[in-house]
Amino acid sequence: MQLIQIKPNAPATTKTTTGNGAFDAYGRQMTYLRISLTDRCNFRCIYCMPAAGMVFQPREELLTDDELLRLVALFAQSGFTKFRLTGGEPTIRPHVEDLIRQMKQFPGVEEISMTTNGLLLPRMAAELKDAGLDRINVSIDTLDPLRFKFMTRGGRLDLVMAGIEEAERVGIGPIKLNTVVVRGQNEQEVIDMAALSIDRPWEIRFLEIMPMEGVGMVYDEGLVTTEETKARLEMHYGRLVPVDSNPSDPARLWQLPGARGTIGFISPVSEPFCQFCNRVRLTADGKLRLCLLRNDEIDFREEMRGGATDEDLLRRLRAGIWRKPWGHGLAEGDLNIGRGMSQIGG
Repeated sequence: MQLIQIKPNAPATTKTTTGNGAFDAYGRQMTYLRISLTDRCNFRCIYCMPAAGMVFQPREELLTDDELLRLVALFAQSGFTKFRLTGGEPTIRPHVEDLIRQMKQFPGVEEISMTTNGLLLPRMAAELKDAGLDRINVSIDTLDPLRFKFMTRGGRLDLVMAGIEEAERVGIGPIKLNTVVVRGQNEQEVIDMAALSIDRPWEIRFLEIMPMEGVGMVYDEGLVTTEETKARLEMHYGRLVPVDSNPSDPARLWQLPGARGTIGFISPVSEPFCQFCNRVRLTADGKLRLCLLRNDEIDFREEMRGGATDEDLLRRLRAGIWRKPWGHGLAEGDLNIGRGMSQIGG
């Protein structure tokens, strides 16, 4: 398999910005912050965490609610408009509804979304909607209850499906379902997953597995490229119909013939989308991570606890984003990830 990496133009030698926006050296404006609320999770998915030996951070090392809200306000001030809550599992963070409600009050915040495993949605969806949650992505890799239990190391498919239905009922949408395709586990089941888009206005998204810390062997043996998944779907359903999509969205959209919903392919390994990247990540312990697969972070937690002013933090924010790398380096084998997915934020 040939990895594709479009090369950038030379970095700019002087910093150019528009208004209060935060730009990197390649002229990309960052407008999307993914916030990990916790490194803990009530699942142990095979491509995310090792089966044993996972060490979670002491709670005092995680951002407090006040620290997190302070940073969200500063990111909004810097031109960020979209905020996604991740984990670990974000719904197990205490007072998550209150956090959403307060984030929505900051000027410039246009959208708050969440990536969740869906287990707690049956009882939380209405409160999340009332707090201001706009959209939701649910991670679900199979529709077979036994395989689901195996891949999540104990999860219950019936509760997750009930949570998806409840989120749709209360008006959180559009619903997007994320399926990480892993060879030897669920590559045959993409046909059944895709069928969910026929009668429902959902987006079913198929993701290539990535080589995160602690699950390297799963990646080495389990990578299924988008090309293979798309070919499997077309063999069953016929030719997929392309759908226009925002270049900054990592998913390239297609549609099954006659379907209400869409199919999305996220291909960080075989077809990197780094050139359109508009996002950075804030880890649960307060590190600004500039690229998912690059171990380059800015420690906001220690800055705040050391007495930094808002002006200090804004300077650090913009200076950090300026040095955001062009791409993730998979094609060159230039990897230094440093953390597992649950520690970074999905």
